[in-house]
Amino acid sequence: MIFFKNFCDYDYMLNFCLSMPLSKFQSHISSIKGFFFAAASAVCYGTNPLGALHLYEQGYLPDAVLFYRFLMAALLLFVVLVAKGSHFKISFAEFKVLLVFGFLFASSSLPFYTSFNYMDAGLASTLLFLYPLEVAVLMAIFFKEKIKKWTWISIAISMLGVALLYKGGGPTPLNPIGLLFVFISSLAYAIYMVMANFVNLKMGAVKMTFYAICFCLVFLLLYSVILGSGMPPLLHETSSLGWSFMLGLVPTTLSLIFMVKAVKIIGSTPTAILGALEPITAVSIGVLVFNEVLTTRLVVGIIFILASTTLIAITKTKK
Repeated sequence: MIFFKNFCDYDYMLNFCLSMPLSKFQSHISSIKGFFFAAASAVCYGTNPLGALHLYEQGYLPDAVLFYRFLMAALLLFVVLVAKGSHFKISFAEFKVLLVFGFLFASSSLPFYTSFNYMDAGLASTLLFLYPLEVAVLMAIFFKEKIKKWTWISIAISMLGVALLYKGGGPTPLNPIGLLFVFISSLAYAIYMVMANFVNLKMGAVKMTFYAICFCLVFLLLYSVILGSGMPPLLHETSSLGWSFMLGLVPTTLSLIFMVKAVKIIGSTPTAILGALEPITAVSIGVLVFNEVLTTRLVVGIIFILASTTLIAITKTKK
């Protein structure tokens, strides 16, 4: 009788019928949002060369370009935090973690931007995508994570891809100095990814990104004054201001916020998989905007590197 009574209750039966499917539907929607954030983050970050190379053509050095990129991003994030009514208090423990994040941002960004002076931007962006492999190695060394057969296969495929890029059939072979800068950049980012997996900061993506960028600015300014070209020159031209704003908004503010949101929803490994869109975006910009040479051998090398990182990400997902 109770079942029959409930069966005749429209609201009860509607909730009964929709509860499980709705739950699964909501889960799928959440995953779709996560993958969208990850894809958006990668595409946004891949636009780095678009702004950087234009500023290089106007005579700005990498440390100055980076300084204005992160300065614009910090100002944008500050406005967002104020508009949201967020507080700016952080604990000393959070301060130490964010300070390290800022140092890693600077250690990754500066060598990456410097590498544009030694190789095509699309090529540099592709080599940067080796960081998932470096994450696996770091996890094995410092956290005793076992490196499986598929990981070694991934590393071998990626090294073959790099070998193809080294003599990519273009006007000049891959510059070893540029390769070193990209390796340092990807390693710093890999360390950041490993830290992000083990450090749980109880703050939103915008606030965390704001403080990390502010500390990054401090390290970049110290580098410019002590080892670089001195204090960054003022932006005199309207186009310089525009490209700096673009760098602060798209490959910095939007990319980092989207990345944090994606990691929280779908995790770091699927986010890393969709990071393959980053070098593809950069290569497309290099070829379409800056007339960079895209040879068959270069394409094969790029495919090998993307395949290796995708393979390791998939195998780690199945753990």
